Amino acid sequence: MNYARIDGTIVAAACHPSMAGARTVICQPLDSEGCDEGAPILAVDPLGAGLHQRVILSTDGSATRQLVNDPKTPLRNLIIGIVDGGQPERAK
Repeated sequence: MNYARIDGTIVAAACHPSMAGARTVICQPLDSEGCDEGAPILAVDPLGAGLHQRVILSTDGSATRQLVNDPKTPLRNLIIGIVDGGQPERAK
């Protein structure tokens, strides 16, 4: 699993059949400090994360293959959680 930021969405005129109807987003991997780490990657987003939201990203291709129901999909990465941007309140 990786921590990433949504930097955009992908719209394609032609794509693999397994990608039809799947929202594909551009994710910028982040390090533990929240700084960019490495090159952007594509991921399927079944959760509807917004632009610049931070997400938890699974790189387990089997979960993505199950989601799109295609064992030969070119998709590998999957958004599995949206990180809450709020700060936790301190107990009094």
